[in-house]
Amino acid sequence: MVDVSGKPATRREAEASVFVAMSPDALAALPQNPKGNPLAVARIAGIQAAKRTADLIPMCHPLPLSFVDVNAEVVAGGIAIRATAATTAATGVEMEAMTAAAIAALTVYDMCKAVDKGIVIRDLRLERKTGGKSGDYSPNAAQ
Repeated sequence: MVDVSGKPATRREAEASVFVAMSPDALAALPQNPKGNPLAVARIAGIQAAKRTADLIPMCHPLPLSFVDVNAEVVAGGIAIRATAATTAATGVEMEAMTAAAIAALTVYDMCKAVDKGIVIRDLRLERKTGGKSGDYSPNAAQ
């Protein structure tokens, strides 16, 4: 792991997104899923995953997360997932936000695969981050 002991603890926040593309039949079947509500379960799975990021990704520092939220919304063609993580620490929370989004997407897949084996998880990305030595980042910000 990189030594971050010389960096100051500052407020840091990151947001990630991912899209779960699925058939209209799979989207229509969401409320009747025998395993429960895929969107609600995905939210909890994503939050749990953010808290375990350092256990899943070998070089990540364990962070004291002060906030994690995952939102999964049915949209045209699938489910849009957004995950946000925040901390006051010496390193950022980008990996926690991205892990939360990825695991939420995998949870939706797991819960819906019986209806649609052709589900595709795509476009996992960092949407924005604030704080830290490198400052703020947003892919849509003017460079």
